[in-house]
Amino acid sequence: MAQDNNNNNNPQQPSAAQLDEVKAAIRSLLHQPAYDDGSAGPVLVRLAWHSAGTYDAASGTGGSNGAGMRYEAEGGDPANAGLQHARAFLEPVKAKFPWITYADLWTLAAVVAIAEMGGPQIPWRGGRTDFTDESKVPPRGRLPDGAQGADHLRHVFYRMGFNDQEIVALSGAHNLGRCHSDRSGFEGKWVNNPTRFSNQYFKVLLANEKAWKRKKLANGVEQFVYVEEDPDLKGEGEEVEELMMLPTDMALLSDPKFRPWVEKYAADKELFFDHFAKVFAKLMELGIRRDAAGNVINEENEKDGYKSAPKKSDTATAPGDQGPRQVGHEAGPLKEENEKFRRRNDGAKL
Repeated sequence: MAQDNNNNNNPQQPSAAQLDEVKAAIRSLLHQPAYDDGSAGPVLVRLAWHSAGTYDAASGTGGSNGAGMRYEAEGGDPANAGLQHARAFLEPVKAKFPWITYADLWTLAAVVAIAEMGGPQIPWRGGRTDFTDESKVPPRGRLPDGAQGADHLRHVFYRMGFNDQEIVALSGAHNLGRCHSDRSGFEGKWVNNPTRFSNQYFKVLLANEKAWKRKKLANGVEQFVYVEEDPDLKGEGEEVEELMMLPTDMALLSDPKFRPWVEKYAADKELFFDHFAKVFAKLMELGIRRDAAGNVINEENEKDGYKSAPKKSDTATAPGDQGPRQVGHEAGPLKEENEKFRRRNDGAKL
């Protein structure tokens, strides 16, 4: 039976038996018929990605330790808009297992979700602690901007310690989920089945290279779109939703060093799965220092041990109004969306 650490101050890292129970609880919450395409999986992957993607190798700051998104300084970053839903999905797990840190829970949820959606088994190690204040929260602006190109991708990912091949492999996570105009500014999904992990993202990107067309959304943001005929959907008389790509996705095709990896992953799913598992495991370890035994030896871990922050609200709540620089000035629309989603969960009639 998992340890119930009501003091939220366990100096030991979680055991395999404890984590097995947490994994089972995560699997049980992935099916969310009222959310997006019926699964919490994609947004849980994005939560872990963004929590780790703040890492700066030169200064050693940022990364997956601390769960800084609990604080407005990081949670209110426009790049993290919409991730309050992911955090809220995991609150029942936190309530059941209060000993686990948010930093461990968020990263573990992503690797569990990827496997459950048909993706590879990704190595994962626990031991991350939760910050006790926001003093170590990294500055905003470290996450990728989908409206940019190849130079921007390299600037962001090289800062974290990734190479060109790893950049393309990580981009394969766009096989999951969709964009929302009131969050990122973009709208739509990359593939027809955004809750199944595969190499379809690379296939669609490459096969329709000459068919992608620029489209300016009402908010002024430009993306690329294409309508892919799906025989299964067409037979049911359903309207086929257009697929989309970000400018950063298209940069993978136009850049001579990125493109060969797009071609390789489109042709070989097993190769992509192997490379993705390795680079996502690396992403989840950004900012984490371990000793020879695998124990986390970051300063905050050495000082406070395995310290789990108190449970937060079950309701998906966005930070306060984040200012007109945020795409779509989305704080207002997100607040309304959160209220609707909460009422659905409570069984209220909309």
